[in-house]
Amino acid sequence: MMRIAIVGQTYYPSANGQAVFTTQLAEGLATNHHEVVVIAPSNRPRTTVVRHNNVVVHRVRAIALMPRYPDVRLTLFDGDIVRCILTDFQPDLVHVQDHYALSRSALRVAKENHWLTLGTNHFMPENILMNLPFFLRRSALAKKLLWHSMLSVFNRLDVATAPTHTAVRILQGQDIRVPLLPISCGIDLTRFHPDPHVRREDLFARYGLDPARTIVLFVGRIDREKRIDLLLDAMHLLQRDDVQLAIAGKGSHLPALRAQAKALNVEDSVRFLGFVPEDDLPRLLNSVDLFVMPSEAELQSIATLEAMATANPILVARAQALPELVEPGVNGYLFTPGNSEEMAQQLQRLLAEKTRWRAMGAASWQKVQQHSLANSMASYEKLYQLLITACSVPAQPHADAAGWGAPAPANGRPA
Repeated sequence: MMRIAIVGQTYYPSANGQAVFTTQLAEGLATNHHEVVVIAPSNRPRTTVVRHNNVVVHRVRAIALMPRYPDVRLTLFDGDIVRCILTDFQPDLVHVQDHYALSRSALRVAKENHWLTLGTNHFMPENILMNLPFFLRRSALAKKLLWHSMLSVFNRLDVATAPTHTAVRILQGQDIRVPLLPISCGIDLTRFHPDPHVRREDLFARYGLDPARTIVLFVGRIDREKRIDLLLDAMHLLQRDDVQLAIAGKGSHLPALRAQAKALNVEDSVRFLGFVPEDDLPRLLNSVDLFVMPSEAELQSIATLEAMATANPILVARAQALPELVEPGVNGYLFTPGNSEEMAQQLQRLLAEKTRWRAMGAASWQKVQQHSLANSMASYEKLYQLLITACSVPAQPHADAAGWGAPAPANGRPA
């Protein structure tokens, strides 16, 4: 049994990719009889402790970053709180999920106590830049400063992971100096799988979808960097009344997208579903016809993996890690990032290949099996054990189903 402290800026019930991964990791470790403590921001200005699915979760006092982003919580003066939690728990290893305040405090305490440290990177500068004023979005200096902030934490760790080979290559291009391994975030294939018993008509009635139309689904945060605006442009270019776009999620960009849909006169062809509850999401994915992900800032895309696990053909941007999930013509297609005309063309191509959707969905399902949560959990447990027992990682770890590959060059062994 190991004692693992997991620290990060977001956790259940948040539904972003980092929160989903962190929650699955913590609960999976607890299920496998390890002791797990999670440190994450509270949704109120005081610290609380709860036990959820056998995980002790310390919610550190925090405030909303701004009214526009109520799900983003800012921790203030958290050093003493983090120190008390970790000193009381005495972890074998501290696993941070980002480079923000809580993780910095946890790393500081871990170094003081000579505890092993590991970090998983979910960050790309685009996640922040796309939500800044226009003149900063393409700023090379702003991007460099954001990477510098991230590396100031990750280069002090003993080892780092990223969810895909593409994510590893991105970090290798940013002067990462610690051993680096790709391990998939993983998805729960017992929840997300083809289900022939789903009652499509009942679900569509609940969400206002038309069962007589082809349903194209997007799932994710409704924020600027997801590039949902391209989907609306593509629907306008398609001019097809037999297709309906369903957008599932919540976020700050929703009012702008509603205004865009109205301006493009595609309101009848677009449904904003809002947040889809956990129990409904697998059923919804099993009910739609096609899945789209136009984002240009994905280090893996758990939402796309879930769509593949439910046997959907997929259309995604040829950006960052998304091409790792698509074999063009086999389980879907790619389009040039930011190009709504090409997206519309590729969507039209998919719509014309209806007789191949079943085979494409089967190919998606087959491809996603290597990303099972069980494989990812086994890889992290193996890595933890290697660090704890030998204080090192193998120079050339064996490639396995969770995505282990050769680590990035390192300046030394973990401390």
